[in-house]
Amino acid sequence: MPHTHSAAKRLRQTKKRTARNRRWKAQVKELVKKSRKLIAAKDPATLEAVRIAISTIDRAVSKGILHRNTGARKKARLMRLLHSIKAA
Repeated sequence: MPHTHSAAKRLRQTKKRTARNRRWKAQVKELVKKSRKLIAAKDPATLEAVRIAISTIDRAVSKGILHRNTGARKKARLMRLLHSIKAA
């Protein structure tokens, strides 16, 4: 347990931030997984799902939840998969 008021406040802030970051990361994972599944199924809703996933990744990066290179890598892999299915 924290011994000072400031340490207690830092603990409260850290818990809030951790919960917020986990929600964002879980949302990104869920949307990427959904997009990949739609791409594999060649579903007509694929483009919209990919657009939403990329938008969410960009927002997570802008908020500092994901590192910019991690966001870029996730988007690149998603787009590479989308283009490979379109080309085939």
